[in-house]
Amino acid sequence: MQDFLTKVQRFIVSEDGPTAVEYAVMLALIVVVCLTAIQAIGTNANTTFQTIATQLAS
Repeated sequence: MQDFLTKVQRFIVSEDGPTAVEYAVMLALIVVVCLTAIQAIGTNANTTFQTIATQLAS
């Protein structure tokens, strides 16, 4: 267990720890932006298809 804690401490002190956290935050932000864009595109596409379906039915 002491060996594990020593490795964790070295990881946090070195530059790899903060860099990994920065990449994780960037990845999370990219995922949120992508999901928001996909949702907006899906909503717009659904509205368009509903409009076309209504026009074809009448």
